[in-house]
This record gives sequence, structure tokens and C-alpha cells, in this order.
Amino acid sequence: MVEPAASRPAATLPQALSPIVAGLWRSAEWRQTTAERTQWIQQALEMGITSFDHADIYGQGRAEELFGEALRAVPGLRNRLQLVTKCGIRLPSAAEHVHLKHYDTSPAYVRRRVEASLRHFGTDRLDRVLIHRPDVLMDAAELAETFAALTREGKVLQWGVSNHSPAAFALLHARYPLVTNQVEWSPLALAVLHDGTLDQAQQLGARPMIWSPLAGGRLLRGEDEMAQRVRAAMQPVADRLGVSLPTLAYAWILRHPSRPHPITGSGRIEGLREAVAALDLRLDAEDWYAIWTAAAGRAVP
Repeated sequence: MVEPAASRPAATLPQALSPIVAGLWRSAEWRQTTAERTQWIQQALEMGITSFDHADIYGQGRAEELFGEALRAVPGLRNRLQLVTKCGIRLPSAAEHVHLKHYDTSPAYVRRRVEASLRHFGTDRLDRVLIHRPDVLMDAAELAETFAALTREGKVLQWGVSNHSPAAFALLHARYPLVTNQVEWSPLALAVLHDGTLDQAQQLGARPMIWSPLAGGRLLRGEDEMAQRVRAAMQPVADRLGVSLPTLAYAWILRHPSRPHPITGSGRIEGLREAVAALDLRLDAEDWYAIWTAAAGRAVP
């Protein structure tokens, strides 16, 4: 059952995202029972992770539904956390007569996906909704009107985008204030450091959300030359600071002045702890650039 807005104490409603965000991309594969999933959420909350990142396509929509089952199992849990989800990617579906993966940011489709996510989670509002990928056919004015309407209705509190270039972000932000651009960044993926994405985020005060901060596990286990080179540079720093490689990777991202929100990708509680531990670690510039130098394969100019 959706909890009526009037019954929710305003003081309990979270406002800002937690510094670390829990990612639910593969959560439909974690094979947790509802009780196990509820416990995982509560343990995350105890660590200070109050923000949970979803998308309508994760697990073919099942990830949102499973999370919603956990929220329904514990009354009051919803008001202790922020729900972030994404929409705009249409996958092939016989039921919906979709034959080709493509993007859709039409007003009708965005509204339909928002309302579907509300049902999946069993809530009356989403804290943040992102357009998942830049749509070449996006009508920025129409989409901004859709954002405004859904916000007036209380269904979405904040809007952002994901994987957008600075130009694409600026196009939509000029018509409706966006709060984030969720982008890929890790010691093995440096593009956003140099294409203006993080400069724009810092200029606008729109804190970026960072997906795949451990490069999908490649940073820790990859056998390619770049992964091995970066690990070799990171390990002595991690040993000297007394932290794990994942914690060092999160700290490397958190060091940036755009104040990014790294998103975890693990269902393991230990994975969440390693991310949270990075909040107590501030790298100096030389250590930060040692990792950048290894990743770039060259010294700074």
C-alpha cells in the first residue's frame, strides 16, 4: 500500500543523498529472500548509506519490485532512505511490441515509467529520477514540462541525467534544473576527468553520481595490461595507508572537488563497508596523481 503523504512526518523525509550510494544494478541476481534484502537495506542504513540507485530496466524491472517487497515488509523503512531510479531505455519486449533497443524520452513514456516505478516500490514519490541515456530525439522543452508536471504532482522530487555529455546536460538544464549527471568513472575510466563533465558539475554545484567505481571488478581482478599497471601503483599506497584496494579506489574518486557520490555494485555488506571506509581517507595530491599517472600511462605534461 502507498503511504499517504499527509501521514508522513516531514522531519523524517531525507533531503540529500548519502555520500556513498548503494547500487542495485544486479540485485535481481543476488538471490536474497525478502528478509535478507530487508536486513541488507537496514545494515546499509546503519552505515550511513541512505540512498539506493535503481533503473527501470535493472533485472527487466524485477530489481525495483524486489526492493519494493522489502520496503513493504518493514513499515517506516521507506522514510529513512532515498530512492533513485532511471528511465528512457526501451529494451526489446514482445509484450510491449518493442523490437529494437532504443531510447524514448517522450512525455508519455517518461510519465508511464515513473508511475510504474512508483508501483514497483509501493511509494507515492521518487526522490530522484534520471534520464538514463542521451536521446538524440529528445525535445528538451517537452521533457522539461514533463519534469515540472510530475514534480508538481509530488511524484518526483528531483531530476537528473545519466551518461550525458556536458552539452547534452546543458541543453536540458537550461530548461529545468538538474541535480546530477550519473557517469562512469574509475581509475580505469578517466574520460569524465578531461571532457568537461566534472568541470561542469563543479561549476553548477550538481554533484555527480559515479557508476562502476571499481570498473566492474576489473580494477581488482582484470588481467589486461592497464588493470595490472594501475593495481601495481595502487597497492603500495593502499598498504601504506592501511586500507584495501576498493577503499583506496573510492577515496580516489571522493578526492575530486565536484563532491561525487560513488555508487557501489555489491550485494556484500563487506563491499559497502569498504566504500564507507573511504569517507575517512583523504588522499594527498601526489598519491592521487600517482594513480592517475599509472592509469594514463604517462606523466602529467
